[in-house]
Amino acid sequence: MKGTPPVTDALAAVLFDMDGLLVETESLWLIAETRTMAAHGGSWSEADQHANLGGPLPKVAGYMNDQLGGDHSVDELGARLVAEMIELLSTEPVHWQPGARELVNAVRAEGIPRALVSASYRVMIDAILVGMTRDLGADAFDVTIGGDETPRTKPFPDPYLIAAERLGVDIKSCVVLEDSETGSRAGMAAGALVVGVPSLIELTELPGRRIVRSLEHVDVPTLRAWSAEWIAD
Repeated sequence: MKGTPPVTDALAAVLFDMDGLLVETESLWLIAETRTMAAHGGSWSEADQHANLGGPLPKVAGYMNDQLGGDHSVDELGARLVAEMIELLSTEPVHWQPGARELVNAVRAEGIPRALVSASYRVMIDAILVGMTRDLGADAFDVTIGGDETPRTKPFPDPYLIAAERLGVDIKSCVVLEDSETGSRAGMAAGALVVGVPSLIELTELPGRRIVRSLEHVDVPTLRAWSAEWIAD
């Protein structure tokens, strides 16, 4: 198509989700959620966790309050959950998902701008970034955005639009990597090409969303080619 950029120029930036996509934190979330509910006399199951996959935190805290009968403070539940997660993240090594560390390094080596766009709060992102920087030997991302740093978080497009703006790139030329429906919807609503990498829930192919089983099946040439196709459509 006339005017379509060449494949080597088609990938302006890669925007990474965090929980479930780059790092396996769902096992930690399950522990933190279970502890939070137990502290308030309730219980938490894997079914409850699946119902809240991808957050955001206010939604999870609201769900917890409903499960507890509706007479607790959503803000206090959220604060307790964050505190439990920070404690776990501060004592655990980074649990990289298969292929995640290698892909981040490959994107960085190519000089492609990178953003971490998470529904997790800034304090939790910072706790994980310490370990990521240690493992990678350098800062992994040019921009990082937390779920408490935008007017609206996922599934709204705001976090990804803001990430593209801060990187100085067109969101249409970005590839978003996500493991949840909530995050995928945010990326697609923003206008980026989304590559879904299912972790705890299944994702289906949709216009604007490709599916791979693992980040081990993704490399920079593939992302460039898919981005070029997306721009050309």
